[in-house]
Amino acid sequence: MNVILYIIIAIVVFGVLIFLHEFGHFFTAKLCGVKVNEFAVGMGPALFHFQRGETKYSLRALPIGGYTAMEGEDGENNDPRAFINRPVWQRIIVLVAGAFMNILTGVVIILFMVALTNPIASTTVSGFANGATSSQTGLQAGDKILRIDGAAVHISVDITLGLVTSNRGKVNMQVLRGGRVVDLPAVQFPTMNDGNGGKVMAQDFQVYAQRKSPGMIVSHAFYWTIAMVKLVWVTILQMFTGRYSVKDLSGPVGVTAAMGQAASQSVSSLFYIVAMIAINLGVVNLFPLPALDGGRLLFVIIEGIRRKPISRKYEGYVHLAGFALLMALMLVVTFNDILRLIKR
Repeated sequence: MNVILYIIIAIVVFGVLIFLHEFGHFFTAKLCGVKVNEFAVGMGPALFHFQRGETKYSLRALPIGGYTAMEGEDGENNDPRAFINRPVWQRIIVLVAGAFMNILTGVVIILFMVALTNPIASTTVSGFANGATSSQTGLQAGDKILRIDGAAVHISVDITLGLVTSNRGKVNMQVLRGGRVVDLPAVQFPTMNDGNGGKVMAQDFQVYAQRKSPGMIVSHAFYWTIAMVKLVWVTILQMFTGRYSVKDLSGPVGVTAAMGQAASQSVSSLFYIVAMIAINLGVVNLFPLPALDGGRLLFVIIEGIRRKPISRKYEGYVHLAGFALLMALMLVVTFNDILRLIKR
């Protein structure tokens, strides 16, 4: 019964995120005068649809995607309202709007989470765990952490991010101590398994709590969102350096399992996962890869610079090849997700 409940939760979450993403495209397309032929949530055969004006609205059987079908989206078209014939700046807005809606959704969720958190953790060290290695290698109680390996620390989440994205067992820190900035080279931390056969550093100190204020809530939510975006980029970059591989990626099956585990722990854990998924969708969609919004955006930007478009035929070939590779990657990732679940 729990498995069915988790699947329902995942379908609802993905459905809402896909709807918001496509609504971003749809709303801005209408705003820019682009003719929209269909607005669909889901893929495959239509379960329900109706026509209003020039646009068909449909709910489709497979909850694995959705689309906003715009006139002249994939080729030459003589209609002045076709997407391809709209000014470059309008097409950029339409393409970016879907990712913007996903990131905005993540921001709103985080804002509510921070507003409900009491108290909020600071970035000032209050004490250490027994046998803490960081206290033996330079860090002291009362230190306000400013940077970890050169990256600015604004909120406590930045501390966690700075530690989990390094597997060296030590980091360079910059702290504010007694009113002056102090550099601490090679502060050591204990390591633990990251669940994928690798190691991550664990925080072995506590920080002071701080009282909430409206400004602090907004600021904390903003920097928390930035930290999530950075985590997406760092993870992708670490795939190229070999720390992570395709086997470590999660698809719908893995994400459903993670959401189920989070839901069994607490509502806040579930909302944290949803916020992370929303921001991931937004950021990854803007990667300049074929078949993604970022890939289409790249072609539009090049057109704006060159003052003439790249051949629509060749652009179509690139997006088709990208889509095929994306589907192949999804199959591999889903297969790995299933293997991980079987091994548990």
